[in-house]
Amino acid sequence: MKVLKFGGTSVGTPDNLRVVKDILSAGKSEKQVCVVSAFGGVTNLLHECSDLAAAGDESYQELFAKIETRHLDTVKELLPVKNQSGTLSKTKILLNDLEDIMKGIFLIGELSPRSLDRVLGMGEILSSNIIVDFLNAEGLTTDWGNSAAMIKTDSNFNNAIVAFETTNKNIKEFFATSSDLVVCPGFVSSNTDNVPTTLGRGGSDYTAAILAAALDVDTFEIWTDVSGMMTSDPRAVSSAHPIEKLSYQEAMELSHFGAKVIYPPTIQPALDKNIPIKIKNTFRPDDAGTTISADANGSKQFVKGLSSVKNIALLNLSGSGMIGIPKFSFRLFKALSEAKVNVIIITQASSEHSICVGIDGNDVAASRAAIEEEFQFELSLHKAESTRGGRKSGHSSFGRG
Repeated sequence: MKVLKFGGTSVGTPDNLRVVKDILSAGKSEKQVCVVSAFGGVTNLLHECSDLAAAGDESYQELFAKIETRHLDTVKELLPVKNQSGTLSKTKILLNDLEDIMKGIFLIGELSPRSLDRVLGMGEILSSNIIVDFLNAEGLTTDWGNSAAMIKTDSNFNNAIVAFETTNKNIKEFFATSSDLVVCPGFVSSNTDNVPTTLGRGGSDYTAAILAAALDVDTFEIWTDVSGMMTSDPRAVSSAHPIEKLSYQEAMELSHFGAKVIYPPTIQPALDKNIPIKIKNTFRPDDAGTTISADANGSKQFVKGLSSVKNIALLNLSGSGMIGIPKFSFRLFKALSEAKVNVIIITQASSEHSICVGIDGNDVAASRAAIEEEFQFELSLHKAESTRGGRKSGHSSFGRG
């Protein structure tokens, strides 16, 4: 058995979906689980549409009409006329539900995290249902797997935490009686009260990884629009090329520092089960791509890749009052945590005179406010001072040590 995940670009147009069908047809000798994203660009459109509705801007209706037309036209172009009626009806019902949610957001003038999860998850629900009917019309017996029902989480909307014990049980029970090809929506999940949640950034990849680990598959493939993880950003470095092999740790490091082909949470479930991850190009399926596994000895160079992160701010806390004082670092990171600020990188002087953290540039104001509140006594006595450096691009390089 293997799990294949296809991103938004891979399922972005009817022609691309036909390529996906060919890839699945080529692998039909074994059981396959196909996880799909929303059609390319739809998630951003849904977010924009809900923002307009929450702001009381009636133009959200025009944007919603474009989203609706995109899905209905895809059905008409993909499926033979004799197969269209049922799929169009099902798609229209889902779109009507989504329209009702948008109207509710518009009327109350508020977009809560819970409502946003409901809206954004509809992109994957719509795409996966259409793809299932398309594959069945092409002669590939395909089931639809309800990821939201299988993957159970807490109620941390927009970035829910998975309850793995319940989730793994649900997944095994469903796939014990499923067909040899199952299409599942990525990104979506639900809490114990069956309220829709989502898995956050890179959520469709994470869905696929959760399924792969629960089913203990032989292969986990991520199909995208590039031929693997690159040695550097090809938009900035013309000589960039795919990396043949990476360890789980190397891939996690590269992804943490800006490589968007794969997201860090995706790697952990595969690492736990020692399942190789293959990054493949939907539009160049014969390319070798990148294999991520415990064995990364295929590449002989010392430095395997460079990645970058934009819009990073450096926040420095320094002062003589920090030297040798217990819990100073604890108080700093506790304050940032309570302000929901993610720390990207940390440095500390050996004298303990200063601590510097790298944070997202958008979190500067919240970080500074949290630190000044926590250390107001020390700051008032000039035993500590906080400074903010300019926004910079950080980078990471590594190899086999």
